[in-house]
Amino acid sequence: MQKVADANKLPLEVKAFSQTQLEEIITQYKPDAVLLGPQVKHIYEKVQEKYGCYGMPIFVIDPDDYGQMNGERVLKRALLAIKKGTAKC
Repeated sequence: MQKVADANKLPLEVKAFSQTQLEEIITQYKPDAVLLGPQVKHIYEKVQEKYGCYGMPIFVIDPDDYGQMNGERVLKRALLAIKKGTAKC
């Protein structure tokens, strides 16, 4: 994703963190989006319930895109989700 963003001169930073760091990252850094790997899709509902009010989109990366390392498709989905926005509580 970062390579695609850089190639398109998009001013963003893509970072990956472990599931155990999720609360710290969301509460301290307030990212524009949270993308969960397909291997942790089982926590999506819990994450959405707990952090959905922070106003950033939260979604699970498509397993095919993840497996094929299709950063372009994942980045497009993230950018569309950010542009669309989410309701804040």
